[in-house]
Amino acid sequence: MVLRQEQDSCAPFGPVIVTRGEIHDPMALDLSLRVNGVTKQKPNTRHLLFPIARLIADISSGMTLEPGDVIATGSPSGVGAGMVPPQFLRPGDTVEATVEGIGTLTNPVVDAR
Repeated sequence: MVLRQEQDSCAPFGPVIVTRGEIHDPMALDLSLRVNGVTKQKPNTRHLLFPIARLIADISSGMTLEPGDVIATGSPSGVGAGMVPPQFLRPGDTVEATVEGIGTLTNPVVDAR
């Protein structure tokens, strides 16, 4: 069975947005992602391919960044499509994403239809 993932319907943010002054070192934050209480990802921002300052410099060299703009950095290793066998979210699942010092965003997975 092939399941189609509806990425256009999922771009959660939260539980809060913090300013640079509220995070001591953005390149040293523990992250975690749980699905139905099971930890699927547990990286740290120090493992980003590019430091945040470099991302901002590269992006702003080609476009103007404004207050409130969001830069999506992608996902750490451990995404479901890369697992053997692949694992995908299903309606009824609960996803919890935690960023150290910011909090946890909890979202239910619902059928997009």
